[in-house]
Amino acid sequence: MSVRLRFALACAAVFAVFGSLVLAGVFLGVRQSMEYRAGLLTPAAINVPNRGGHFLRGEDHYEVARERAMQVHAVYQRDTLANVRTVGALALLAGAGAAFAAGWRAAGWVLRPVKAVTETARRVAQSHDLTERIAYEGPREEAKELAGIFDTMLDRLARAFDGQRRFVANAAHELRTPLTINRTLVDVAVRRPEATEDVKRLGESLLLVNGRHERLIDGLLALAEGEQTVLDRRSFDLTDVAEHVLDQAAAEAAEREVTMHRLLDAAPTTGEAVLVERLVQNLLENAIRHNHPKGEVWVTTRQRTDQVELVVANTGLQVPSYEIETIFQPFRRLHGDRLRSDRGSGLGLSIVRVIAEAHGGTVTARPREEGGLTITVELPVR
Repeated sequence: MSVRLRFALACAAVFAVFGSLVLAGVFLGVRQSMEYRAGLLTPAAINVPNRGGHFLRGEDHYEVARERAMQVHAVYQRDTLANVRTVGALALLAGAGAAFAAGWRAAGWVLRPVKAVTETARRVAQSHDLTERIAYEGPREEAKELAGIFDTMLDRLARAFDGQRRFVANAAHELRTPLTINRTLVDVAVRRPEATEDVKRLGESLLLVNGRHERLIDGLLALAEGEQTVLDRRSFDLTDVAEHVLDQAAAEAAEREVTMHRLLDAAPTTGEAVLVERLVQNLLENAIRHNHPKGEVWVTTRQRTDQVELVVANTGLQVPSYEIETIFQPFRRLHGDRLRSDRGSGLGLSIVRVIAEAHGGTVTARPREEGGLTITVELPVR
């Protein structure tokens, strides 16, 4: 039960307890006042004005009259006490209902500041915007103390996440420079005329390893940037981004003998177009590289009532339904691809998720019966 319901029930229960005590007191008082009294119902004589006389105690007419009076008193006492019980019980039920309603309204009024704090906290949790604060203004009470503690916690979380993102970004930038130098040196050594075949093969292997490390660093940078909430939102059409990425991926798809189908309808949205382009690029690379020769890829964009959708489906190996969530975790691969560097660094779908969440969207995946995956990205409509 909610706090408001418990408070209302407590008010009704308190009223019922005290009302029952009051009703019991009234009932006992009425019954006491209607008890048999010898001086009233058994007088020394009974006067009969209409008959012009009176009957003394012990006479037959006296006893008949007294017996009749006793019967009338018993009936009147029984009916009166029954009415007290019935009317009192109805009044008690009505009062308990009124106490419940009053407690419900009072609890809503008392909990209104807490509700405001809860709504703000829910909005922060859904938007992933750690810069927003509750900033509750009111008297120093429990609600203000709770809001202050929550704001302090948000400050600490924001500093922790900012420090983590800066560390990842700085580390990635620091690692990118020596890798670029290594790639340049190896490329120059391989292109020398006096380079032997063994040196060229070794250089090509080093270039592959270097390229994989560069992709890993680029993925870490994109992951760090994607975890930041997009504040500078600009309007663009998701269809234009998808067409641009499809044109760029056409060469790789042709090399791997993968056929791409596109069904692109208008899908206006807002956000950072560069990050969304990275999202679409990762989805297409995943669909092409985790496909089989002469496979197919379907890319669809469309607009719903309050959202736009990007759907990327591909053929390929069967994916168990219980493995769906693991593909969005960093450095997790399926089908024994852990050691294969030609299929990426294992950050592709992780980056897709954080970019979608940074734009207030969602990403879902489901396996296809024929093999492969269908991944749906939903973003807010413009």
